[in-house]
Amino acid sequence: MAEFKPKSSIDPELRRRLKAEIKSPYRGLRQFIYVSCAASGAIGGVVFLFKVLAGRDLETTIPNLALQIGVVALMVWLLRIDRSK
Repeated sequence: MAEFKPKSSIDPELRRRLKAEIKSPYRGLRQFIYVSCAASGAIGGVVFLFKVLAGRDLETTIPNLALQIGVVALMVWLLRIDRSK
């Protein structure tokens, strides 16, 4: 007797995308969050950079600028890790 194999009615492209989503759930959402946080850190970094250039409140502005640079670097690193998988 021949084995019964149900014919798949799903589009091959959709099947491929669903398999990719199973392997890495919420990847698009994670990447959106990484890019959003990096953009926010870049905007904050520009603001604090101009405060440093103006010489205003350097005791608090320089650590805040370093923090913003760190946020951008962290988000870029996480995005690279997520894209390499």
